[in-house]
Amino acid sequence: MDLNSVTAVLRPRQRGELKAFAPGDAYLAGGTWLFSEPQPGVTRLVDLSDLGWTPLTADAAGLTLAATCTVAELYAFEAPPEWRAAPLIPQCCRAFLASFKIWNMASVGGNLCMALPAGPMISLCAALEGVCVIWTRNGGERRLPVADFVRGPLDNALEAGEVLRAIELPAEALRRRTAFRRASLTPLGRSGVLLIGTLSGEGALNLTVTASTRRPVQLRLGERPSRDDVAAALAAAIPDALYHDDIHGRPDWRRHMTFELAEEIRAELAEGAA
Repeated sequence: MDLNSVTAVLRPRQRGELKAFAPGDAYLAGGTWLFSEPQPGVTRLVDLSDLGWTPLTADAAGLTLAATCTVAELYAFEAPPEWRAAPLIPQCCRAFLASFKIWNMASVGGNLCMALPAGPMISLCAALEGVCVIWTRNGGERRLPVADFVRGPLDNALEAGEVLRAIELPAEALRRRTAFRRASLTPLGRSGVLLIGTLSGEGALNLTVTASTRRPVQLRLGERPSRDDVAAALAAAIPDALYHDDIHGRPDWRRHMTFELAEEIRAELAEGAA
């Protein structure tokens, strides 16, 4: 879609040029959402593509994803064999249910910044204990867990002029065993429920609930929780008002499926541990 309110495009090549951010500006990464509907309040685009950020960096500390890393680049990544959680990457990429054209433009950081319940990069990064690296306007930097960065639909923790620079996924989380469950009202529909379970080296089960809730919810369930333990933890952590309500699923259906899929994940990871 043409953005006919835009009168200028800024293409910074270094961080110092980002200080020029002003009311009416919008950061542009992939632009798959930005160009999908009218943006009457946007008068200038700040294109981040010329900053030259390396899409992915894997080392002993883990995996760092530049905010501008595309879904296609992430999907093509070949993880070290000891990163047992690596299958979550293609699983979450495929949860977009998007064409290759979207995959080649949509960015990981853009998906997080949109903060939609069904954002699969939110699911992936939150489940793997991701930390957002945020550039502040004064030239500094701050870090925030992905689960706290996303506060609700279209609501993230960025302040005016701040930039999501990268997402850091620690090696410890990438070495965990995982289980993935997703549900939608239709075979090719947007995620209505997406849960990821991870099992730490000590056997502690962590459960991340997304898509069914307005923001990510993480449960630290300890070693070998029972079915009743998981159900009680979900009931305590997710009040009815936190379940999302839109055309892709009613809150009561999302709640029911959250409990069902959580039990499937618990059983799968418990069986593997045994």
